[in-house]
Amino acid sequence: MSPTEPTETCKRTAEITVPLAEVEAETEKVVAEFQQKARMPGFRPGKVPLSVVRKRFHQDIRQHVVEHVVPAAFRRTADANQWQVVGNPSVKHIDFEEGKDLLFRAEYEVAPEFELGEYRGVDVPYDDPVASDEEVEARIEQMRQAKAEYVNIDPRPLAQGDFAVLALRSLEGVEGEPVESNETVIEIGGADTMPAFTEALLGESPVAEKQVEIEYPENYGHKKLAGRKVKFQVTLKGLRRKELPEVNDELAKDVGDFQNLEELRDQTRRAVLREKEAQAQGAAKNAIVEKLIEAHSFPVPEAWVETQIRAQAESRLTELAGYGVDVSKMDLDWNKLREAFQDEATKHVKASLILAKVAERESIETMMDEVDREVQRMAKQMREPVAAVRMKMEKDGALGRIAQQIRTNKVLNFLFEQARKVPANA
Repeated sequence: MSPTEPTETCKRTAEITVPLAEVEAETEKVVAEFQQKARMPGFRPGKVPLSVVRKRFHQDIRQHVVEHVVPAAFRRTADANQWQVVGNPSVKHIDFEEGKDLLFRAEYEVAPEFELGEYRGVDVPYDDPVASDEEVEARIEQMRQAKAEYVNIDPRPLAQGDFAVLALRSLEGVEGEPVESNETVIEIGGADTMPAFTEALLGESPVAEKQVEIEYPENYGHKKLAGRKVKFQVTLKGLRRKELPEVNDELAKDVGDFQNLEELRDQTRRAVLREKEAQAQGAAKNAIVEKLIEAHSFPVPEAWVETQIRAQAESRLTELAGYGVDVSKMDLDWNKLREAFQDEATKHVKASLILAKVAERESIETMMDEVDREVQRMAKQMREPVAAVRMKMEKDGALGRIAQQIRTNKVLNFLFEQARKVPANA
């Protein structure tokens, strides 16, 4: 074995020898297997002479021998030399002559070795979040809007701010069954109303009928409509007026388990603060990781980067499919996708390696009860038995990924606690 180890890359090359005795032993084993399966005229099944088998299946036997001894020899050599091999090796050359040792050259990648630099006390911009009175009142206003009632009013021409009751049915632009609703309520001129609806219905009175063509954006919430131009048959059935409740103790009791408005405001302030803290700390943790990546220079295996690129690309395609895009009809250029995700994927791999080293240095591990709680949370969310969810996760390897994510989160929390927070506007 003669390895070549360039330091600027994770790629390695090794010349490996398989002793003749091992090759001959494997050859005898393969020949015997072929003899048992051989079916040739003039011989009973399994009784074809070995010499005939060797001659008749010469190339197949050689191929089977190579497929057995080469991977085994590589694994044995890698283990003996404690190579931290990443992915599968690529065998570029095989010298296989009868009566001689088998020689082959393997190209492979190894996990990078690097010294962990300073990771405590990283300077990071951070200001303690504050939940302002305006933010609290805005959140309560959302609750108030959610409790609004819509009261029917006498027919008249639609004006801005009115709520129109529509019956609609798609005529063109939708695949499969048409989109149909007997009662859809929209606000004329409202922020959530497609402008074409407002333009077509403004000034109309019940029970007017119109055909309206709507062009929906790619990220529209209704998957069947996203990214499509759809023509609807619309009937204006009536008008409604929006009536909002007063902001008082009764509203507090109506929106949740609150005794009065003061308690609702207090709990709302806490909720807003938790959200802002999570957002601010998330940004700070990302900044810490960016600094750690910049402070550590080392190569990363292409195999890991490729895996991450595929994961990111698949995640993006799944997201598009969720918006109703038929990804099977997309003309995907994998080379362009790889180029688009290359830098981000490389940074992700480097970050994972650095955080793993920090976890090892600080003895940060995932506890079994932490995994159990996450499985229970997911089972509750999925409305499935915990045992069934756990069994499925064990089968597809998700438990390991959960444990790894928990450890990563604990490392990020540790780094944030140890960081030197500096005012963001300083």
